[in-house]
Amino acid sequence: MIDDTPGGTASRAGLFASLKGLFGTSLALVQNRLQLLGVELAEERLRLLSLVTYGAVAFICLSAGLVFLAVFLTVLLWDSNRLLALGIFSALFLGGGIVALVMAMNFAKAGSTLFKASLAELAKDRDALASSQTPTRP
Repeated sequence: MIDDTPGGTASRAGLFASLKGLFGTSLALVQNRLQLLGVELAEERLRLLSLVTYGAVAFICLSAGLVFLAVFLTVLLWDSNRLLALGIFSALFLGGGIVALVMAMNFAKAGSTLFKASLAELAKDRDALASSQTPTRP
């Protein structure tokens, strides 16, 4: 027996198959976006770890070097201009600290590019879905 009605079982099966395909495609799209987010998180974690490690090593080495240089030059000038040497080194260290603080504040204000690629891809997906839903007129 054939169902000739417009809302028959044949059209329902086609509708369910279409919905199942749409759901599968949507699920694959979400999975791809989540994988991209995971990759971006891993990259950002490695970048931050490298930044902190190299920054700490550079800070320790440069600090020790500057202190030893200041002590060396102060001892060298001890008999003639010790107060001048101590004043100059104090001004240099304080000036360097202020410059570093300002640079760190600017770096913090700049923000992160975390999830930039994911957000761009989601915007493309949204635009593609919006353009495919608008009816085209001949």
